[in-house]
Amino acid sequence: MVDKLVRAEGGIVETMFLITNDNVFCDHGIFTEAGLLENMAQTAAAGVGSKPDLSGKAPPIGFIGGVRNLKILRFPSAGDELFTRITVEHEVFDASVVHGEVFLNGELITSCQLKIFLIG
Repeated sequence: MVDKLVRAEGGIVETMFLITNDNVFCDHGIFTEAGLLENMAQTAAAGVGSKPDLSGKAPPIGFIGGVRNLKILRFPSAGDELFTRITVEHEVFDASVVHGEVFLNGELITSCQLKIFLIG
């Protein structure tokens, strides 16, 4: 759910994603709640994956452990390009609390707080 990593520095990760009609999270051309959450989670993962790791280990697997204050102001459609920003609020060991925002044409359409856990 990420086409381009725009920025990954200083606790902020930004990505771009073009929604296609055949996306598993599209329902009759509308990108669903699950798709918006997955886009934010994969944006956070892109930030983790962009950090250099000289150990040679595979990147960790992550999963969403909680969602708070989800606000969906508008559902995007197939053909829309999303700009997603993740801001890391807290990191403790392999757990992070992040604030996610999804924009369409500069307009905020979705936001929430995610708890993300890494394994591996």
